[in-house]
Amino acid sequence: MKYYLIAGEASGDLHAGKLMEALKQHDAAAAFRYFGGDEMQRQGGTLVRHYKDTAYMGFIPVLLHLRQIFRNMDLCKQDIVQWQPDVVILVDYPGFNLSIAEFLRKNTQIPVYYYIAPKIWAWKEHRIKNIRRDVDELFSILPFEIEFFEQKHHYPIHYVGNPSLDEVHEFLAQHPSDPEGFRREHGLDNRPIIALLAGSRKQEIKDNLPMMAQIAREHAADYQIVLAGAPNIELSYYHQFIDKEQVHILSGCTYRILQHSAAALVTSGTATLETALFRVPQVVCYYTACGKAVSVLRKLFLKVPFVSLVNLITAEEVVPELVADQMNPERLRRELQAILPGGAGREAQLQGYQRMLSRLGEPGAPDRAAEQMVQLLQKK
Repeated sequence: MKYYLIAGEASGDLHAGKLMEALKQHDAAAAFRYFGGDEMQRQGGTLVRHYKDTAYMGFIPVLLHLRQIFRNMDLCKQDIVQWQPDVVILVDYPGFNLSIAEFLRKNTQIPVYYYIAPKIWAWKEHRIKNIRRDVDELFSILPFEIEFFEQKHHYPIHYVGNPSLDEVHEFLAQHPSDPEGFRREHGLDNRPIIALLAGSRKQEIKDNLPMMAQIAREHAADYQIVLAGAPNIELSYYHQFIDKEQVHILSGCTYRILQHSAAALVTSGTATLETALFRVPQVVCYYTACGKAVSVLRKLFLKVPFVSLVNLITAEEVVPELVADQMNPERLRRELQAILPGGAGREAQLQGYQRMLSRLGEPGAPDRAAEQMVQLLQKK
């Protein structure tokens, strides 16, 4: 069968690549065409547009690139119609993908499957109308989405497990722990590591990294500070916010950093879940300008009590979340101290990780999703 996939950022590219690999196991004749990235290209097929040419984050960048965004959207629609796939698989990236789904419903008979549901449980809940109208099958990777979609909105979904489980499990199987080799390779000493994961977007790095680095450096006598560089961010950008003598930047090896870290300061996102899967105690950091106003608006518009996936999955505050005006030096200093070895909150957080794992289920999300997709298409 012919599969057209659309992923709009690095994480979506990674998850879509794993899904394509699984689809080939369940459909020997699988052919692919896609908007995506390097991970999807490794599985073969035809890359129509790389996500680096389509992903614009933030109001101003989107506004400045509106023409290009609309051109990419038109190209995608025309390409799908011309290729006539058996299914279009949307991967996260709701602003773009829900528009594609609406177009396909109005103009074609091509079924639309959504892998990694849009996070409408956090904001823009009204999009459930679009999903119910335009999406034929939705595949969820977060267990609490079952209650949201099926019980609250009476929209049946497929919970397949979380692909981050597979990615971390695969990494650990291929990379046995080797602290000495890791430190030697990257010029590190024998002190334990405090990891900084400051996000993948320049604005969140600018907002969070200076304070994260400042507080981490207070432990420089006993710990070395390692910043996980995002692949799309040049090193010179980070240098504005850190002391290069006290903070090591390692790009493209976030999992290896986490594998050898004692604790982490993490900007909210998928990284909070990945950090937990490596059993690294963490503090979630998400500073924003006008913090008090943002905290008030958050209560008005954000539909969930937490911002980190760890806490959302467990439905309790396993990891401390310093958001908006809560992200300040005094609070961050106290929370970091509590999760370092010997700290008062470290063991409780590790126990919370175990509860999170029990709710996520077993690895195998891409394979379960692929198997169900192929079965559904064969029935049709």
